[in-house]
Amino acid sequence: MTSKAYLEIIRPGINTTIQDKGRFELYHVGITISGAMDNRSYQISNAIVNNDLNEGVLEFAYQGPLIKLHKGEANFCITGNVHFNIIKKNSEVIEGVCNKNYLIKDQDQLDIISTIKSVFGYLSFEGGLVVENLWGSTSINTKALIGPNNGQKLATGNKIYLKKNNIVDFKERSLPLDYNDGNVIRVLKGTNYDYFTEDSKNRFFKEDFLITNLTDRMGMRLKGFRMENIVNTNIKSEGIIKGVIQVPPDGHPIIMLSDHGTIGGYPKIAVVASVDYDKLVQKVPGTKIKFECIKLQDAEKLYLDYHASTKKLLSNL
Repeated sequence: MTSKAYLEIIRPGINTTIQDKGRFELYHVGITISGAMDNRSYQISNAIVNNDLNEGVLEFAYQGPLIKLHKGEANFCITGNVHFNIIKKNSEVIEGVCNKNYLIKDQDQLDIISTIKSVFGYLSFEGGLVVENLWGSTSINTKALIGPNNGQKLATGNKIYLKKNNIVDFKERSLPLDYNDGNVIRVLKGTNYDYFTEDSKNRFFKEDFLITNLTDRMGMRLKGFRMENIVNTNIKSEGIIKGVIQVPPDGHPIIMLSDHGTIGGYPKIAVVASVDYDKLVQKVPGTKIKFECIKLQDAEKLYLDYHASTKKLLSNL
Protein backbone atom coordinates (compact mmCIF):
# COMPACT_ATOMS: atom_id res chain seq x y z
CA MET A 1 0.00 0.00 0.00
CA THR A 2 1.36 3.39 -1.01
CA SER A 3 1.87 5.73 1.90
CA LYS A 4 -0.45 8.73 1.96
CA ALA A 5 -0.16 12.22 3.35
CA TYR A 6 -1.96 12.66 6.62
CA LEU A 7 -2.62 15.28 9.25
CA GLU A 8 -1.71 14.63 12.88
CA ILE A 9 -3.80 16.53 15.41
CA ILE A 10 -1.32 17.76 18.03
CA ARG A 11 -3.79 20.13 19.70
CA PRO A 12 -7.45 19.80 18.77
CA GLY A 13 -8.63 23.29 19.68
CA ILE A 14 -11.87 24.05 21.47
CA ASN A 15 -14.43 22.67 19.03
CA THR A 16 -12.92 21.28 15.83
CA THR A 17 -15.10 19.08 13.63
CA ILE A 18 -15.42 18.04 10.00
CA GLN A 19 -18.23 19.76 8.12
CA ASP A 20 -19.63 20.05 4.62
CA LYS A 21 -22.96 21.43 3.36
CA GLY A 22 -24.88 19.04 5.57
CA ARG A 23 -27.03 15.94 5.71
CA PHE A 24 -30.39 16.48 4.00
CA GLU A 25 -33.81 14.78 3.88
CA LEU A 26 -33.54 13.03 7.25
CA TYR A 27 -35.70 15.26 9.44
CA HIS A 28 -38.39 12.58 9.47
CA VAL A 29 -36.07 10.28 11.46
CA GLY A 30 -34.90 13.01 13.81
CA ILE A 31 -31.59 13.87 12.11
CA THR A 32 -30.93 17.53 11.44
CA ILE A 33 -28.88 18.95 8.56
CA SER A 34 -25.81 20.08 10.55
CA GLY A 35 -23.12 21.29 8.12
CA ALA A 36 -20.89 24.36 8.16
CA MET A 37 -22.17 27.16 10.36
CA ASP A 38 -20.93 29.99 8.12
CA ASN A 39 -21.72 28.67 4.66
CA ARG A 40 -20.09 31.51 2.71
CA SER A 41 -16.73 31.16 4.51
CA TYR A 42 -16.97 27.39 4.05
CA GLN A 43 -17.57 27.69 0.30
CA ILE A 44 -14.74 30.19 -0.12
CA SER A 45 -12.29 27.85 1.62
CA ASN A 46 -13.05 25.10 -0.89
CA ALA A 47 -13.10 27.39 -3.91
CA ILE A 48 -9.65 28.82 -3.22
CA VAL A 49 -8.06 25.34 -3.26
CA ASN A 50 -10.12 24.41 -6.35
CA ASN A 51 -12.33 21.86 -4.59
CA ASP A 52 -15.94 21.01 -5.16
CA LEU A 53 -17.88 23.45 -2.97
CA ASN A 54 -19.37 20.55 -0.98
CA GLU A 55 -16.02 19.01 -0.01
CA GLY A 56 -15.50 18.31 3.70
CA VAL A 57 -13.32 20.73 5.66
CA LEU A 58 -12.23 21.30 9.25
CA GLU A 59 -14.43 23.77 11.10
CA PHE A 60 -13.04 25.23 14.32
CA ALA A 61 -14.33 27.71 16.90
CA TYR A 62 -12.39 30.32 18.88
CA GLN A 63 -9.08 28.43 19.23
CA GLY A 64 -8.25 26.15 16.32
CA PRO A 65 -6.08 23.07 16.07
CA LEU A 66 -2.31 22.62 15.86
CA ILE A 67 -1.74 20.23 12.97
CA LYS A 68 1.36 18.51 11.59
CA LEU A 69 1.59 17.20 8.03
CA HIS A 70 3.24 13.83 7.39
CA LYS A 71 4.36 12.06 4.20
CA GLY A 72 3.52 14.49 1.47
CA GLU A 73 2.58 18.05 0.67
CA ALA A 74 -0.68 19.92 0.75
CA ASN A 75 -2.34 23.02 -0.66
CA PHE A 76 -4.53 24.52 2.05
CA CYS A 77 -6.62 27.59 2.80
CA ILE A 78 -8.05 29.07 6.00
CA THR A 79 -11.10 31.32 5.83
CA GLY A 80 -12.90 33.45 8.37
CA ASN A 81 -11.22 36.06 10.52
CA VAL A 82 -8.40 34.00 11.98
CA HIS A 83 -4.92 34.41 13.48
CA PHE A 84 -2.71 31.50 12.37
CA ASN A 85 0.93 30.64 11.70
CA ILE A 86 2.70 28.19 9.42
CA ILE A 87 5.65 26.57 11.20
CA LYS A 88 8.09 25.17 8.66
CA LYS A 89 10.22 22.08 9.23
CA ASN A 90 13.26 24.32 9.76
CA SER A 91 11.35 26.25 12.50
CA GLU A 92 10.71 29.28 10.28
CA VAL A 93 7.39 30.86 11.25
CA ILE A 94 5.18 32.44 8.59
CA GLU A 95 2.22 34.52 9.66
CA GLY A 96 -0.79 33.35 7.69
CA VAL A 97 -3.35 35.43 5.82
CA CYS A 98 -6.97 34.30 5.56
CA ASN A 99 -8.70 33.65 2.23
CA LYS A 100 -5.35 32.78 0.64
CA ASN A 101 -3.82 29.38 -0.15
CA TYR A 102 -0.42 28.05 0.90
CA LEU A 103 1.73 25.02 0.13
CA ILE A 104 3.08 23.03 3.07
CA LYS A 105 5.32 19.96 3.04
CA ASP A 106 6.22 16.97 5.18
CA GLN A 107 6.75 17.90 8.86
CA ASP A 108 5.40 21.46 8.46
CA GLN A 109 2.78 22.53 11.02
CA LEU A 110 -0.28 24.79 11.08
CA ASP A 111 -0.94 26.59 14.33
CA ILE A 112 -4.45 28.07 14.28
CA ILE A 113 -4.18 30.35 17.27
CA SER A 114 -7.59 31.98 17.45
CA THR A 115 -10.47 33.55 15.63
CA ILE A 116 -10.58 37.35 15.80
CA LYS A 117 -13.82 38.96 17.01
CA SER A 118 -15.66 36.01 15.46
CA VAL A 119 -16.48 32.39 16.24
CA PHE A 120 -15.86 30.04 13.30
CA GLY A 121 -13.05 29.45 10.84
CA TYR A 122 -12.52 26.87 8.09
CA LEU A 123 -9.50 24.86 6.95
CA SER A 124 -9.66 23.18 3.54
CA PHE A 125 -7.14 21.02 1.66
CA GLU A 126 -6.93 20.54 -2.09
CA GLY A 127 -8.62 17.27 -2.98
CA GLY A 128 -10.32 16.98 0.38
CA LEU A 129 -10.13 14.63 3.35
CA VAL A 130 -10.39 10.84 3.46
CA VAL A 131 -13.28 10.55 5.92
CA GLU A 132 -16.49 8.55 6.24
CA ASN A 133 -19.48 9.75 4.26
CA LEU A 134 -22.59 8.91 6.25
CA TRP A 135 -26.00 9.35 4.61
CA GLY A 136 -24.64 11.70 1.98
CA SER A 137 -22.51 13.92 4.22
CA THR A 138 -19.18 14.04 6.04
CA SER A 139 -20.52 16.48 8.65
CA ILE A 140 -20.06 15.66 12.34
CA ASN A 141 -22.98 16.22 14.69
CA THR A 142 -21.55 15.84 18.20
CA LYS A 143 -24.98 16.07 19.84
CA ALA A 144 -26.21 12.98 18.00
CA LEU A 145 -22.77 11.29 17.61
CA ILE A 146 -23.26 11.12 13.85
CA GLY A 147 -20.55 11.41 11.21
CA PRO A 148 -16.80 10.74 10.89
CA ASN A 149 -14.67 10.16 14.00
CA ASN A 150 -17.65 8.43 15.63
CA GLY A 151 -19.52 11.72 15.59
CA GLN A 152 -17.07 13.32 18.00
CA LYS A 153 -15.01 16.49 17.73
CA LEU A 154 -11.34 15.98 16.91
CA ALA A 155 -8.94 15.01 19.67
CA THR A 156 -5.17 14.93 20.22
CA GLY A 157 -3.58 12.11 18.26
CA ASN A 158 -6.26 11.83 15.58
CA LYS A 159 -4.97 11.21 12.07
CA ILE A 160 -6.80 12.46 9.00
CA TYR A 161 -5.59 11.30 5.59
CA LEU A 162 -5.64 13.58 2.56
CA LYS A 163 -6.93 12.58 -0.85
CA LYS A 164 -3.87 14.16 -2.49
CA ASN A 165 -0.25 13.31 -1.58
CA ASN A 166 1.42 15.88 -3.76
CA ILE A 167 0.43 19.11 -5.47
CA VAL A 168 1.08 19.71 -9.17
CA ASP A 169 1.41 23.27 -10.52
CA PHE A 170 0.69 25.08 -7.26
CA LYS A 171 -0.70 28.55 -7.91
CA GLU A 172 -1.40 31.21 -5.31
CA ARG A 173 -5.04 32.23 -5.12
CA SER A 174 -6.73 34.68 -2.82
CA LEU A 175 -10.10 36.30 -2.35
CA PRO A 176 -10.12 39.42 -0.16
CA LEU A 177 -13.38 39.65 1.72
CA ASP A 178 -14.89 42.37 3.90
CA TYR A 179 -16.92 41.04 6.80
CA ASN A 180 -20.25 42.54 7.73
CA ASP A 181 -20.00 43.71 11.33
CA GLY A 182 -23.57 44.98 11.53
CA ASN A 183 -25.57 43.76 14.51
CA VAL A 184 -29.05 43.96 12.99
CA ILE A 185 -30.47 40.50 12.29
CA ARG A 186 -33.46 40.33 9.96
CA VAL A 187 -36.25 37.92 10.87
CA LEU A 188 -39.74 36.83 9.82
CA LYS A 189 -42.62 36.50 12.26
CA GLY A 190 -42.92 33.01 13.71
CA THR A 191 -45.96 30.73 13.83
CA ASN A 192 -46.60 31.62 17.49
CA TYR A 193 -45.96 35.35 17.16
CA ASP A 194 -49.36 36.21 18.64
CA TYR A 195 -48.69 34.22 21.81
CA PHE A 196 -46.91 37.29 23.20
CA THR A 197 -48.21 40.59 24.54
CA GLU A 198 -48.21 43.63 22.28
CA ASP A 199 -45.62 45.22 24.54
CA SER A 200 -43.32 42.17 24.22
CA LYS A 201 -43.71 42.09 20.45
CA ASN A 202 -42.90 45.80 20.17
CA ARG A 203 -39.90 45.55 22.46
CA PHE A 204 -38.64 42.47 20.60
CA PHE A 205 -37.95 44.69 17.58
CA LYS A 206 -36.77 47.76 19.48
CA GLU A 207 -34.45 46.54 22.20
CA ASP A 208 -31.04 44.84 22.14
CA PHE A 209 -30.47 41.22 23.09
CA LEU A 210 -27.18 39.99 24.51
CA ILE A 211 -25.62 36.78 23.16
CA THR A 212 -24.74 34.73 26.23
CA ASN A 213 -22.01 32.16 26.83
CA LEU A 214 -24.68 29.45 26.59
CA THR A 215 -24.14 29.23 22.84
CA ASP A 216 -22.88 26.36 20.68
CA ARG A 217 -23.61 24.71 17.33
CA MET A 218 -27.02 23.65 18.63
CA GLY A 219 -28.38 26.97 19.83
CA MET A 220 -27.76 30.54 20.93
CA ARG A 221 -29.28 31.74 24.20
CA LEU A 222 -30.07 35.44 24.41
CA LYS A 223 -30.60 37.71 27.38
CA GLY A 224 -32.74 40.81 27.38
CA PHE A 225 -36.11 41.82 28.76
CA ARG A 226 -38.37 38.97 29.88
CA MET A 227 -40.90 38.31 27.12
CA GLU A 228 -44.46 37.78 28.36
CA ASN A 229 -46.47 34.89 26.95
CA ILE A 230 -50.27 35.28 27.22
CA VAL A 231 -51.34 31.97 25.66
CA ASN A 232 -49.11 29.05 26.66
CA THR A 233 -45.41 28.79 27.47
CA ASN A 234 -45.37 25.24 26.11
CA ILE A 235 -46.95 23.91 22.93
CA LYS A 236 -47.34 20.49 21.40
CA SER A 237 -43.93 19.54 20.00
CA GLU A 238 -43.66 20.18 16.28
CA GLY A 239 -40.99 20.44 13.60
CA ILE A 240 -38.50 23.27 13.77
CA ILE A 241 -35.84 24.57 11.41
CA LYS A 242 -32.49 26.31 11.61
CA GLY A 243 -32.86 29.93 12.68
CA VAL A 244 -36.14 29.51 14.58
CA ILE A 245 -36.33 31.73 17.68
CA GLN A 246 -38.08 29.94 20.52
CA VAL A 247 -39.11 31.52 23.81
CA PRO A 248 -39.06 29.12 26.81
CA PRO A 249 -40.95 29.79 30.07
CA ASP A 250 -38.16 32.02 31.42
CA GLY A 251 -38.97 34.56 28.67
CA HIS A 252 -35.47 34.71 27.16
CA PRO A 253 -35.18 33.71 23.47
CA ILE A 254 -33.12 30.82 22.12
CA ILE A 255 -32.09 30.76 18.45
CA MET A 256 -31.86 27.25 16.99
CA LEU A 257 -28.60 26.76 15.09
CA SER A 258 -27.22 24.09 12.73
CA ASP A 259 -27.24 21.12 15.13
CA HIS A 260 -30.70 21.89 16.56
CA GLY A 261 -33.20 19.19 17.43
CA THR A 262 -35.78 18.49 14.74
CA ILE A 263 -38.79 19.12 17.02
CA GLY A 264 -39.48 21.56 19.82
CA GLY A 265 -42.23 22.53 22.22
CA TYR A 266 -41.55 26.20 22.94
CA PRO A 267 -43.51 28.95 21.16
CA LYS A 268 -41.74 30.43 18.15
CA ILE A 269 -41.84 34.21 17.91
CA ALA A 270 -39.66 34.55 14.80
CA VAL A 271 -37.16 32.88 12.45
CA VAL A 272 -33.86 34.35 11.26
CA ALA A 273 -33.83 35.19 7.55
CA SER A 274 -31.40 32.89 5.74
CA VAL A 275 -29.49 35.88 4.36
CA ASP A 276 -28.33 36.84 7.87
CA TYR A 277 -27.55 33.40 9.27
CA ASP A 278 -23.83 33.46 8.37
CA LYS A 279 -23.49 36.85 10.02
CA LEU A 280 -25.38 35.78 13.12
CA VAL A 281 -23.33 32.66 13.89
CA GLN A 282 -20.08 34.63 13.80
CA LYS A 283 -21.21 36.90 16.66
CA VAL A 284 -19.25 36.18 19.84
CA PRO A 285 -20.87 35.95 23.29
CA GLY A 286 -21.16 39.40 24.83
CA THR A 287 -22.30 40.93 21.53
CA LYS A 288 -25.59 42.80 21.41
CA ILE A 289 -27.89 42.19 18.46
CA LYS A 290 -31.19 43.74 17.38
CA PHE A 291 -33.97 42.15 15.34
CA GLU A 292 -35.65 43.72 12.30
CA CYS A 293 -38.90 42.28 10.94
CA ILE A 294 -39.14 41.74 7.18
CA LYS A 295 -41.69 40.09 4.90
CA LEU A 296 -41.33 36.67 3.27
CA GLN A 297 -40.96 38.04 -0.27
CA ASP A 298 -38.21 40.37 0.91
CA ALA A 299 -36.41 37.53 2.70
CA GLU A 300 -36.53 35.42 -0.45
CA LYS A 301 -35.12 38.22 -2.62
CA LEU A 302 -32.40 39.05 -0.09
CA TYR A 303 -31.31 35.42 0.06
CA LEU A 304 -31.22 35.09 -3.73
CA ASP A 305 -29.16 38.29 -3.92
CA TYR A 306 -26.79 36.95 -1.24
CA HIS A 307 -26.43 33.65 -3.09
CA ALA A 308 -25.77 35.51 -6.37
CA SER A 309 -23.18 37.77 -4.73
CA THR A 310 -21.37 34.73 -3.33
CA LYS A 311 -21.36 33.09 -6.77
CA LYS A 312 -20.01 36.29 -8.33
CA LEU A 313 -17.34 36.53 -5.62
CA LEU A 314 -16.18 32.98 -6.33
CA SER A 315 -16.09 33.65 -10.06
CA ASN A 316 -13.21 36.08 -9.44
CA LEU A 317 -10.86 33.22 -8.62
